[in-house]
Amino acid sequence: MLTLETSIEFLKGIGPERAKFIKNVLGLSTVEDFLTFYPLRYIDKSKIHKVGDLTEDADAEIQLKGRITEIQEVGYGQGKKRMTAKFRDASGTLELVWFRYSKWMKEQIPSNQEIFIFGKINYFNGSYSMAHPEIEIDEKKALSGTLMPIYPGSEKLAKRGLNNKFFQTVLADIVKNLPSIIQENLPDALMKKLKIIGRMHAFYHIHFPKDLAHFDHASRRLKFEEAFFFQLGYGLKKQHHKASVPGNPFPKVGVNFKSFYDHFLPFELTNAQKRVLKEIRTDMKKPVQMNRLLQGDVGSGKTMVALLSMLIALDNGFQSCIMAPTEILSQQHFNSIQELLENTDIKVRLLTGSTKKAARKIIHDELLSGELSILVGTHAVLEDIVKFKNLGLAIIDEQHRFGVAQRARLWAKNRIPPHILVMTATPIPRTLAMSFYSDLDVSVIDEMPVGRKAIITAHRREKDRLYVFRFAKEEIEKGRQIYFVYPLIEESETLDYKNLLENFGHIVEFFEGKNVTMLHGRMKPDEKEVAMQYFASGKSEIMVATTVIEVGVNVPNASVMIIESAERFGLSQLHQLRGRVGRGAEQSYCILMTSDKLTKESRTRIKTMTETNDGFKISEVDMQLRGPGDISGTQQSGVVDFKKLDLRTDGKIIKAAKNAVEHLLKSDPHLEQPENGDLRNYYSKQYKGKNKWSRIS
Repeated sequence: MLTLETSIEFLKGIGPERAKFIKNVLGLSTVEDFLTFYPLRYIDKSKIHKVGDLTEDADAEIQLKGRITEIQEVGYGQGKKRMTAKFRDASGTLELVWFRYSKWMKEQIPSNQEIFIFGKINYFNGSYSMAHPEIEIDEKKALSGTLMPIYPGSEKLAKRGLNNKFFQTVLADIVKNLPSIIQENLPDALMKKLKIIGRMHAFYHIHFPKDLAHFDHASRRLKFEEAFFFQLGYGLKKQHHKASVPGNPFPKVGVNFKSFYDHFLPFELTNAQKRVLKEIRTDMKKPVQMNRLLQGDVGSGKTMVALLSMLIALDNGFQSCIMAPTEILSQQHFNSIQELLENTDIKVRLLTGSTKKAARKIIHDELLSGELSILVGTHAVLEDIVKFKNLGLAIIDEQHRFGVAQRARLWAKNRIPPHILVMTATPIPRTLAMSFYSDLDVSVIDEMPVGRKAIITAHRREKDRLYVFRFAKEEIEKGRQIYFVYPLIEESETLDYKNLLENFGHIVEFFEGKNVTMLHGRMKPDEKEVAMQYFASGKSEIMVATTVIEVGVNVPNASVMIIESAERFGLSQLHQLRGRVGRGAEQSYCILMTSDKLTKESRTRIKTMTETNDGFKISEVDMQLRGPGDISGTQQSGVVDFKKLDLRTDGKIIKAAKNAVEHLLKSDPHLEQPENGDLRNYYSKQYKGKNKWSRIS
């Protein structure tokens, strides 16, 4: 009896050798694998075309009815042969050609009998041809009335007889058995509510749809199923976390928060900052560990929200730490927080790999005694020797730059795990956030501080260089500062370094009399810090740098960023770089310098940058261009497991699945109700051992 676990070697027409080959090439080894080996596209074979009706611009795959005659082998090239034949119907003649064929194939071609051929029409030198046509003798099969599936294929597969017709035949045999091998895994009420077809019908119509409407229903069902069970995994993880991971409750907002808010807050918080702060405050009141993601565009005020959250922790008798992936960024956070707290008694210290031994000793002692309230640092914070008296809040900036094991070490710094706030200035596309951050509560700062002027972004080419340089010089004369940024691609680091040095000389020459500072990845941390401080203090008017200034440099007086070879940067990186200007009250500019020849993708990136400053819109375009795997940073998240779901285009389906999962877990947290039995059984079978958070067994 056929089941989903049945090995494909037992399917008709496969056998052990072919099964081994298919597994090696396509990774398919069971009936279930074959069922989820979905067609790439579909062809309508219900129509028969005539040779006489073909047009010169015909580049479509069509079906014809007629007879094959004059089969012959023709030599060409150096000892090569191709097989040709004439195909005739009542209206005209078409040439058929096979560049790859065997003696067996030649003998099997039906000559002088009525047949159906199917393939792509080519027009060249006044005549039509069709290469490697599919041939069908049976009229019922040829005119099936359904959309014909076209499966992924290759020359390697075709040489072993594993062509599209083979996959159609195997799948046709499998779908005959669907009633006995496919069980429903979604509740009837949910399918009825969302107007989703049954699982068995979905598999049938994804392979052999009667028409486009049937295909659409099947596709929607299978996409929803993937999104639903993916969301269910995260939902159970989140639910388990909230039920089993304790946290220290912070019930009060005390003197530290109120005093700072009333007397030292340098600007009025935006409504978005207030909303996010309220969400964080609500989380931290509970005796459950907060696990929240804070998204905010460059310059939206995440650091201020982080500081106010740390003051709440302090008011409740707890220490806080904020960890950043680089010394530059941690130094920037430290400078900002120390400056904001300079009129208070709150002690803040910085711990990085460059911190001297004597300073480390002081930090370690002050942490243990509780004298130190806020620690800012890099990975150095994770060292075993770094111990807190009572760590209550841990903030991780650009959390995707830290591994899971590293973040877990931060959790272990307190007997009861600290509340966790992870921040990112890299806007996450909505569908990606709904999918891969569903185990976190998500807060978004989607509003810029009042009075902040939008950065004007322009695209210029090499012929405009003199104009750009003159514009930069005018800005410097107004008392502003300028960034020149050069790409740094690992594969050509030496070349890029040379490029940076050469252009540094040109810039020094053109901007004669101005102080020009250089910053690049080959410099030692203390050298970078000196260069940055020199520029930040205003002693240097121009900084020539690689992308090390992408994060961490906050110079409000810098009003122009000129990005060289901008076509070599990704959208996200361009947006991050642009965020280094526009941090003061003056109008700022970002100039994208490119070569004259741009790829279609490069043109899209440059056009997007010049049209919008909205990081979330930019992230959506970035995902369209690069795909979700690259955006999420790794492929480990499960992007590659989606057979039908596309995070770039299926936002509505993902949202519907997310809502359905939330409703389900709210009404039946442990999937114990009878109507959820099939769902529970399927989830347990498919995901048992794949996630540690599930309490389903």
